[in-house]
Amino acid sequence: MTRDDGKTAVRASARRDWEEKVLAPALKDRPERDVAFTTVSDLPIERIYTPEDLAGRDPSREIGLPGEPPYTRGIHPSMYRGRVWTMRQFAGFGSARDTNERFRYLLDHGQTGLSTAFDLPTLMGRDSDDPLADGEVGREGVAIDTLEDMETLFAGIPLGRVSTSMTINAPAVVFLAMYLAVAEKQGVPFEALEGTIQNDILKEYIAQKEWIYPPVPSMRIITDMIDFCTARVPKWNTISISGYHIREAGSTAVQELAFTLADGLAYVQAGIERGLAVDAFAPRLSFFFNSHIDFFEEIAKLRAARRMWCRFMQDRFGARNPRSWTLRTHVQTAGCSLTAQQPYNNVVRVTVQALAAALGGTQSLHTNSLDETLALPSEESVRIALRTQQIVAEESGVTNTIDPLGGSYFVESLTDRMEEAAHQYIRAIDAMGGMVTAIEQGYPQKEIADAAFRYQRQLDTGEKTLVGVNKYTEGNGPPPPLLRISDEVERDQRDRLQAVRRRRDAGRHRRALHDLVAAARSRDNIVPPVLEAVRAYASVQEICDALRPVFGSYREGKVPL
Repeated sequence: MTRDDGKTAVRASARRDWEEKVLAPALKDRPERDVAFTTVSDLPIERIYTPEDLAGRDPSREIGLPGEPPYTRGIHPSMYRGRVWTMRQFAGFGSARDTNERFRYLLDHGQTGLSTAFDLPTLMGRDSDDPLADGEVGREGVAIDTLEDMETLFAGIPLGRVSTSMTINAPAVVFLAMYLAVAEKQGVPFEALEGTIQNDILKEYIAQKEWIYPPVPSMRIITDMIDFCTARVPKWNTISISGYHIREAGSTAVQELAFTLADGLAYVQAGIERGLAVDAFAPRLSFFFNSHIDFFEEIAKLRAARRMWCRFMQDRFGARNPRSWTLRTHVQTAGCSLTAQQPYNNVVRVTVQALAAALGGTQSLHTNSLDETLALPSEESVRIALRTQQIVAEESGVTNTIDPLGGSYFVESLTDRMEEAAHQYIRAIDAMGGMVTAIEQGYPQKEIADAAFRYQRQLDTGEKTLVGVNKYTEGNGPPPPLLRISDEVERDQRDRLQAVRRRRDAGRHRRALHDLVAAARSRDNIVPPVLEAVRAYASVQEICDALRPVFGSYREGKVPL
């Protein structure tokens, strides 16, 4: 027996003595509550954690130090003692002019980065005057049809001095081109631009269901964007690999972790197969996770994600640049946890979730507004959400030391369990041939659907509590004042689109779309011809529709039972 084995045996003996001599008599007098002690994702939680739960683990290898592999404790040596996370509130509603005013408001109130939400027609690659856009223009985000709208969206905002995130996926190449074209007009070189475009089409097939083309050509478009930005826009994050929407669709925390990293592995593999050196593009991949309500589970998830990604990049892909090993992430509090009933309870939920994101080591954070389950957030609720971040960062004390929960028997044990469970999913996906094949077979979709059903059943039976919904329901009053988008926004947006079509150079527009289709049919990178189409004021739908005959359209198959 080694000296460590002896220590473990002593600790185990001490725990047994405690259970027999202290706990057992106490439980006779006061039994534990008759509830399931599990995380929100159903991982069972023991009543106590001790050093023996970490027996056999090498702290220097598994936990390490901040800024060093495997980055369990954070990707920067000084973390928030050097710089707190970017406060990037998601914003977008109505017209480009409306959202530009909101951007300016947020920047004036202390926000440190922009994050753009687009309306549903835009997300689907549809123009505002398409019949399928009726009633949806500007309702759930900003309506953008042409470069003119994008110019208005960022009017007076110097793109060389602000970091911008754009949550757009299926037509992401069009919006990257629009942003580049606006930068050109401002005189900002591509090399100076900083920001992120979500561009994560795999999670669309898995969870959010906003796609245009089938998986294989969609991966070609994304790889073209990685290739182009690696050479021309070196500070730009070409993909924000998103677990957020996977969690919003009803997944467990483990599924969010596993499927998000598996998507990331697929993108890295695609870049390598294109012939790119992994260390040339991997440092510009970023991630986007959900921070749900189970405090410790979310902290453990983020810690496990960093450790897993580091080892995948080192061991699977042979990356040698330490920047390729680091998982940089934005986090957003859980929209699916917000309730229409007793909406002011959402302020408390968001605070807990924001604190978990900070303790989990995020680089960027969005805090949801209390009214987002009812409508687009009002200015007052947005200010409360931003102030929540500022209070956590500047009043709570959690930024004073790095990874303050590191070394906790419970947190380290839960981090290990999250990692082990996620690896089981990734091994299954690898055995299928990778994430694209797994999606085509409906594997992640079914796993998420089953998890969502289980959770809803637990709420319906009262096994899990949702305050104000299935417990403590007294006091449900009227909703707070809500932001409403008028029908006039849709009419005005369509009028502006028609005016652009009348003014633009018809010959240049026609040639640009012709050249785009020719590039798509060849092996040429499609980003330059998309950029030229945008400069010619081709609309989002005109560009997306031009590619449909080449790439096809996607329809989801039946998810297996």
